[in-house]
Amino acid sequence: MLLEGIETLLVLSKAKTMSRTGSLLYISQSAVSKRIANLEKKLGKKLIEPCGRSIKLTPDGIALIETIGPSFNELRGLIYEQQELEDTSLITLDSSKSLIAGYLGKTIGDYLKQDQYLTITTNHTPRIVERVQSGKATIGLCAGQLPAQHGLKAFHLCDEPFFIVSDKQPHKLPERVITNDLTNPSNSYQLPALAKLGIKPAMEMDAYTAAAQLALGGASPALIPLSIVRALNIPDNHCFQFKQLESLIRPIHICVRQSVYQSTRVKTLIATIADAVPKVASAPLA
Repeated sequence: MLLEGIETLLVLSKAKTMSRTGSLLYISQSAVSKRIANLEKKLGKKLIEPCGRSIKLTPDGIALIETIGPSFNELRGLIYEQQELEDTSLITLDSSKSLIAGYLGKTIGDYLKQDQYLTITTNHTPRIVERVQSGKATIGLCAGQLPAQHGLKAFHLCDEPFFIVSDKQPHKLPERVITNDLTNPSNSYQLPALAKLGIKPAMEMDAYTAAAQLALGGASPALIPLSIVRALNIPDNHCFQFKQLESLIRPIHICVRQSVYQSTRVKTLIATIADAVPKVASAPLA
């Protein structure tokens, strides 16, 4: 029960609401409240408090997360490593939505014909890394920068370029563009690069798909990675490249726990993805 409460508090600290936390943990909102209440009772401390429509951690809650969080994920991972991956064990691939949509649709479809015990979940990169660390996901396919000192075995697959997507051709590099959420640690590296180019975010979306659709609708040009251009089949007369943007890329990595990588099934899946993504990424746009 104590571990359940700590896990729930960890997720709540990022999700900010009881309902979102319940969705991420596949439990009801009332179950989230009960777990937190039991943890507070066990520790004799108030860990959360209301903040408008959201929840924020109290100083005691923050201290608990900072002290226990990394060790908790590592403990879960060590427990996961004790399980043998058999031929019928379920392998979970946790991936960026855009990478699945843009690069791996057919590859995963073909792969499932030879190994049906594969399931796919989607998350942002920081959450993917946490899930691989804790054993909730077997393999992570990440877009953007990996967090420092993640402690996982990582494979760099390629660097995908960005395009300026717009409903009409810009005569020069736009000064304001719609971006993805730059407070996300995996995207924050883009901020200094954009500032150096004199570009300011017009809006920050939670998903590149929304940013692209707003740009095509005429709201403002958007900074969109290649995988989304492919996934949405954005016509090339709406995709524009500028020499100044050549250094701005989005790295793509696979991450996995070192011991889990010893599994033949895991190695086969990683090799399949590592072969497919760079090929699709380097193919000419239609």
